[in-house]
Amino acid sequence: MPVATLRNGKRFEVDASVSVLSAALGQGIALEYSCRTGRCGVCKAKVMSGDTIAIQHEECLTADDAETGYILTCCRSAQSDVTLDIEDLGRLAGQRPHTVPARIAEIENLTSTVVRVTLRFPPRATIQFLPGQYIDVMAGGVRRSYSIANAPRADRTITLDIRKFEGGILSRYWFGEAAVGDLVRAELPLGTFFLRDSSAETIVFLATGTGIAPVRAIIEEITANPAMVGDAQLLIYWGNRHAEDFYWEPPVEATATFHPVLSRPTDTWTGRTGYIQDALLSDGVSLETAVVYACGSQSMIDAAGILLQRHGLSRHHYHFDAFVSSAPVK
Repeated sequence: MPVATLRNGKRFEVDASVSVLSAALGQGIALEYSCRTGRCGVCKAKVMSGDTIAIQHEECLTADDAETGYILTCCRSAQSDVTLDIEDLGRLAGQRPHTVPARIAEIENLTSTVVRVTLRFPPRATIQFLPGQYIDVMAGGVRRSYSIANAPRADRTITLDIRKFEGGILSRYWFGEAAVGDLVRAELPLGTFFLRDSSAETIVFLATGTGIAPVRAIIEEITANPAMVGDAQLLIYWGNRHAEDFYWEPPVEATATFHPVLSRPTDTWTGRTGYIQDALLSDGVSLETAVVYACGSQSMIDAAGILLQRHGLSRHHYHFDAFVSSAPVK
């Protein structure tokens, strides 16, 4: 059976019937991933040696990526022993996603198009996750992914910021049918968006829309344990189309500099305008000594990655979770 070797020497077997990502996760080795359907690009890795074969379409992989040896580990299996220019994620060691029941404890309207849903879990259910990760919620016969908007709490609740999409099956449920006490199912923990160990001088968070949810969770974690980031400067850039879409700002004790940025300003808006990646560049932040965490639309993730790496950000210091259109099942 082919063996995959990572940059840090970790090795695992890859059965031809499963993806490299699935093989790693099945053997307790955590690799970068999010959508698991080839659409977000989080699991992109460079093949240094060996041959792989596509077992599902690598939708977001560009021709240039493919020509230079990149693959999506969620979409390819190994045909021979392979060496990948990636490392495993130590903080995720031992995580095993599982499905548990949950009841809706609270529904709060944040804006006309965003609700905050609080889920409460049974006392004996295992609720472990890292701030920044997401869950899959199953209700009304469909499954959808939502970033967790809080750090782990003693009351075992999870909050979700949910945006309304016209025609969306679960949007119809959340915005018209859901009630406190409803029972849903949730699979967790999922995803690899979380705070990494780093000696960065600056930690930057970029978010669009409800992409602020995992950033809120990470900021909550840092606020409770500032030693995690040492003396690093914290910067938050949150982009929205309309002023009424800003429903959160970091607490004073978070010691983070907050930059709300509007892409479609009105005459009454006196704050920053444009795109968040451009706002970051205009502030003269030294990207060579920075780590960037980005969450939100695929277009922002792609544009910010290209622009910021062109201006000195290391590819290995750009961590992201792209919101992609819903698939039937992850």
